[in-house]
Amino acid sequence: MSGHGTPIPMQAGHANPLTGEAHVPGDKSISHRSLMFGAMAVGKTEIFGLLEGEDVLDTAKAMRAFGAEVTQHGPGHWTVHGVGVGGLAEPDTVIDCGNSGTGVRPNIGLNPTRSGLFITLQEMGADLTFENEREEGGEPVADLRARYSPNMKGINVPEHRAASMIDEYPILSVVAANATGVTHMGGVHELRVKESDRIDAMAQGLRANGVSVDEGEDWWAVTGLGAGNVPGGATCETFLDHRIAMSFLILGFASKSAVAVNDGGPIATSFPIFEQLMGDLGANIERISV
Repeated sequence: MSGHGTPIPMQAGHANPLTGEAHVPGDKSISHRSLMFGAMAVGKTEIFGLLEGEDVLDTAKAMRAFGAEVTQHGPGHWTVHGVGVGGLAEPDTVIDCGNSGTGVRPNIGLNPTRSGLFITLQEMGADLTFENEREEGGEPVADLRARYSPNMKGINVPEHRAASMIDEYPILSVVAANATGVTHMGGVHELRVKESDRIDAMAQGLRANGVSVDEGEDWWAVTGLGAGNVPGGATCETFLDHRIAMSFLILGFASKSAVAVNDGGPIATSFPIFEQLMGDLGANIERISV
């Protein structure tokens, strides 16, 4: 595995209300698996909406090294001509999967439920609606409309919900910081063994920006200050974790003073158009020197 190179410090300041329509790329883990399953299948697999982040592109290179024909036809549109499990060849050189955990764990189980974050946000008082509900690729999908919700409240997030939103707790903690009262999140020990110890990383950064955080081995609690009341003004360590970097930049949008991250480079591994997309919605993200 390898890193992304020279650190890229970034800063996000208070933003006017974000407006517009955002088309987000596909899921990173599913993109990895689509390429791998396509390589292990026999015949042609056509993929639409592939997330073309650094890690996924490394997986594409790895599948080519194993003997599969992997071709890009346009943004997000790829085909894989698989050779079957028995047809995979031994690579001539060491395979570099970048910073991808999925690429080196092809047999991990898939959880079909990913709606935990939306349910939690609605329980906190977020104005979210689902429109144009439909089925794509055998899965239910919809367009999500989010409206400004200044009166969100802290809640006790049920432990059983963790499986359906484990990767979303960093951004949930940012929402919790801007809600009123305590948001308690339990059953989340897995966060300590992700790309970083995400509980510790978020706790450090939130405290540095004026937010009270308590934590235990498998739980944490954020005491929210209410919308627009987070002081901000600190630089946060990302620990080479893309979700930590994006979460703290988003914290900056709603803080009194700008929030910086020491390295936003890892964002490219999962969401290479993050800066552009947020800028199109009216957010203020800039690359800075240190």
